Amino acid sequence: MRVSNRKRVMVTGGAGFLGSHLCERLLKEGNDVLCVDNFYSGTKDNIVHLLGNPHFELMRHDVTFPLYIEIDEIYNLACPASPVHYQWDPVQTTKTSVLGAINMLGLAKRTKAKILQASTSEVYGDPEVHPQKEEYWGHVNPIGIRSCYDEGKRCAETLFFDYYRQHNLDIKVVRIFNTYGPRMHPNDGRVVSNFIVQALRGEDITIYGDGSQTRSFCYVDDLINGFLRMMASDHDVTGPINIGNPKEFTIRQLAETVLKMVGGQSSLILKPLPQDDPKQRQPDISVARNTLDWEPQVALEEGLQKTIAYFRECLT
Repeated sequence: MRVSNRKRVMVTGGAGFLGSHLCERLLKEGNDVLCVDNFYSGTKDNIVHLLGNPHFELMRHDVTFPLYIEIDEIYNLACPASPVHYQWDPVQTTKTSVLGAINMLGLAKRTKAKILQASTSEVYGDPEVHPQKEEYWGHVNPIGIRSCYDEGKRCAETLFFDYYRQHNLDIKVVRIFNTYGPRMHPNDGRVVSNFIVQALRGEDITIYGDGSQTRSFCYVDDLINGFLRMMASDHDVTGPINIGNPKEFTIRQLAETVLKMVGGQSSLILKPLPQDDPKQRQPDISVARNTLDWEPQVALEEGLQKTIAYFRECLT
């Protein structure tokens, strides 16, 4: 018999960049939060300020192994998300996406929990359609160096929808586009953290390619709002739904903006583009607007200001 009316919410990958912000927000919303992480790319530093909260619990666990608990909602964020981390152990990356999805879906089926999958814009690969809509099937290299992440996430989506069709599970799938903010790992290899860290250290800013490739950058608070709205949606709202900022910037524009905000004498250095690096990335968020009444609120310069302040403190 349940004594508390608080929802029991689990966040896998809860000590990561996105997961820690989600745990923090879920606690503020009045939930009991279980943070599950194996600390491959997450860190206790991200959630140390939550450890004294009686409604927060931390469990070291790898989602490639089953977990036997009672839960009401599951946010499945477990998987390294930056190329540096997911290419370090590509086999484990694929296992985390696929076996992790199988284990979390099995748990959701047994407990009748709602479950949200943090998928990715990388399921679109190097897109031939611009901007990317949810019905686009993607243009993905299945045997490249990014495939462990791209195809792992695509397979996880397959599993989620098969559990929905076969078992009527209450699933939610969101496709995350480039997200940034405080608690990003300084060495994760992603452009926002790379550029900020290099500029703060007075190093030259490294651009891969000629800088004309585009990305759309969503501040972390906006993304978390999208997660919560998706989880609160009706049973028939399964997704996939793009969650990201549709305002598109070239990589060179981002580098110049960071350099202007940080100051210093760094130069822009061009290096060859890595294999299968997407040339364009911009979400069509019409479905999120119409279904979830969601769109991003934080402009790039406002979000960068907060992110730069975080890294400035980290690096001193």
